[in-house]
Amino acid sequence: MTTLAGRVAVVTGGTGALGQAVTLRLLADGAIVAVPYAVEEERERLIQRVAAADRQRLILQSADVIDVKAMTAFAEGVVAARGKIDILVAGVGGFAGGSLVETDLETWKRMLDLNLTSAFSAAKAVLPSMVRARYGRIVVVASRAVVPPAGGFIAYTVAKAGAIAFTQALSQETRAHEITVNAVLPSTMDTPANRAAMPDSDRQGWVPVEAVADAIAVLAREASAYITGTLLAV
Repeated sequence: MTTLAGRVAVVTGGTGALGQAVTLRLLADGAIVAVPYAVEEERERLIQRVAAADRQRLILQSADVIDVKAMTAFAEGVVAARGKIDILVAGVGGFAGGSLVETDLETWKRMLDLNLTSAFSAAKAVLPSMVRARYGRIVVVASRAVVPPAGGFIAYTVAKAGAIAFTQALSQETRAHEITVNAVLPSTMDTPANRAAMPDSDRQGWVPVEAVADAIAVLAREASAYITGTLLAV
């Protein structure tokens, strides 16, 4: 299936558990996929999972996704090499539990950086290319757990709720440029980190990362031109 043949995608968080599934799916759909990464071991695991025939369409470069200047340089490098950026999947994220009383300022800032500022930086970096081309698909990974906002993990809740608001506001700003902005809202995903964090949980109903990647791939297609500002629960 080559529904994304010729398209250039940037996937932040593309070496993580969900990110690898997204990267592999977009490559399978024919896209060129550029991934800014931070962890060398995750980079190696991703490369090992990519089919040899697809590796020429995979770009891996170390970059701090929270730093606007670093992400802008990364995006400009992709445009210089490939001519454009058609798709952004803002998939960086992280989780920390704790009520307001239990949450320190460092944790608060880390949750905002990972779950919200990372989406801001990535979108700000790729948007100029999309506006010039009058084409773009932006997909933000938010969370079903924060709709409605929940207590007990307040920093994460506020950050992911912010990512939802960011998605909906940006969809309004980009509509005239023929750029769509949507969010996927997974419930608990079946990842090694979640299994380790919740070893005694009933995993029935946990969402496979491949199912979330499928939803993202639908929103990334050219045929999804009339879907924007949507929150897609998975």
